[in-house]
This record gives sequence, structure tokens and C-alpha cells, in this order.
Amino acid sequence: MKNIFTALLLLTSLFTFAHGGGGFKHSDIFKTLGPNDKVAILMVHFGTTHDDTRALTIEAINKKVSQTFPGVEVREAYTSRMIMRRLKEKGMVKLNPTEAMDKLIADGYTHLILQPTNIIEGIEMEALQKEVASYQTKFKDIRLGTALLHSPEDYQAVVKAIAASIKDKEKGDCVFVCHGTYHPANSTYGMLDYVMKAQGHKNYHVGTIEGYPTMDDVIRELEANKAKEVTLIPFMFVAGDHAKNDIAGDWKDELEKKGYKVNVLLKGLGEYPAIQELFIQHVKFATKHQREDITVKKKKYEKTDDID
Repeated sequence: MKNIFTALLLLTSLFTFAHGGGGFKHSDIFKTLGPNDKVAILMVHFGTTHDDTRALTIEAINKKVSQTFPGVEVREAYTSRMIMRRLKEKGMVKLNPTEAMDKLIADGYTHLILQPTNIIEGIEMEALQKEVASYQTKFKDIRLGTALLHSPEDYQAVVKAIAASIKDKEKGDCVFVCHGTYHPANSTYGMLDYVMKAQGHKNYHVGTIEGYPTMDDVIRELEANKAKEVTLIPFMFVAGDHAKNDIAGDWKDELEKKGYKVNVLLKGLGEYPAIQELFIQHVKFATKHQREDITVKKKKYEKTDDID
């Protein structure tokens, strides 16, 4: 019963955001379909060369989206050209977003929703936004869903989902290790850490491999908490190279040298059913909302305050 109540709270928080505003306007894509129109959902992943985590994350969320939208074509695309190249060398071909969109057009699809499994609105999202913009005139309606952490409500829902998912698995203080980026969206991790602690998780800490907060910043928090034992948790969609080498390798080794007992929960975020459900809600949101063009809003503001 408690798990059901938690799930309802998560969905309520997202549906509250889904009432419009926040740079979006109401528009049901299914209600815009004509008699000869076809709609598809394109799941966009960074990708991974690791078969084990791919099955548990990427393939799992693709299947879940298909089950959630019966009768709607669901396809996938990868954004990492390096991963795609390495997979192709093994005989596994993955399409990038533009290739996947070209194929959809050739197959007669007129309406498209792209849902990324990115965690933050960083470099990968910025590149995807540009690719989608170049296809605006090629589809009657094309929409790009948001990354996992987009709105304040997303942060609240994600932290609740994570806390519920790792309950009874965490030992000591929990260190959530993120990728990190030079993009300004790296500030996402600071907000994530703040929301975790604001929700009462004083033993939760956020660190990054290639950004801020650093491992040294995390160690200072562990010292302040007088922690003796630590659980390292990848805060990435898949548990691939970074999780297996940087987190379960370098981070674990360094913390053990500092005298901590270190455990590793080697699971990608995409493995947790609660996180999968949040991505599903993002897809649902995209089916009901379109992004607002701020330049259009500014022109309307020249004439009136009431632009709804």
C-alpha cells in the first residue's frame, strides 16, 4: 500500500506540471491526426556497447513505451556516433536521430514524438534540439520530450523515486555519481543535491566524474557527516563504461584509500521501474503539450497581457 501511495504522489507531481505553463501549451497530438496521418514515438538514447545494461535499460524502456501506447509505432535512435561505430563493428546497426527520422518519413509517418532518455538538458539535448528543428517542416507535427530532470517537479519526483527504489539497499552514506559536463547544465547536479537534502536525505551526496561537484567535494561532505561506510550509485541511464570503470573502479578505490567501507549498487537509472515510469510520463506529457515559441510570445506581449 505504501508503494502505491508513493507512486500516486510521483504521478500527481508530474500531472501538476502537465497542466500547462513552464514553456509549454496544451495540444493533443492524437486529436490533430487526419485520416491518412500516422504517428510514431522515437526513443532517443545516448547508447551503450554493453549488452547487459542495454537489455535492462534501453530495451526495457522501449518495450514499456510500446506497451503504454498500443497501436503506436515505437522506434529507437542512438546519439553517440562513437558507440554506434563500435556496435557496427560487431554487426549491430543503430540509427542516429536524423537517419531514424528520414526512415519514418519514408515509411509515411506524419506526426512524431521524440523522447530522449537523457538525464539533464545538456550537450546531448542541445544537439538533439537542433536536429529536431531541422525537421520541423518535414512533419506535420514533431515534438521533443524533456530530459529526466527538467522542471522543479521532475527533481522532486526523481528523488522520491530513487529513495524508494534503493531503500534497504543503501548502506551508510549514498554517493550518486553523475557524468558531469562543461555545459552550463552542469548546475543541474547542484540542484539535485539540494533537493535530495531538502527532502531529508542528509546522507545523500552528488558527485560528478567530469564536472562539479568533484570527488573531493563529496569527500568533504562525507567527512562532515562522519561517515564510515559509503554506497556508490551511478546516476546515469545505463551502467556502462563509466559505471563499471570509473565508479566501481576509480571512485571505489579512492574512497577505500581514505578508509571508507565502499559498496557499489551497479544499476543504471533505466533499470528502476519507478524511473522508467517517470520517462513514460514525459512521453505522455509530450503527447498533450507543445513547446511554446518565446519569440511568438514576445510579439503578443507587445499588444496584450493576456496571451493564453
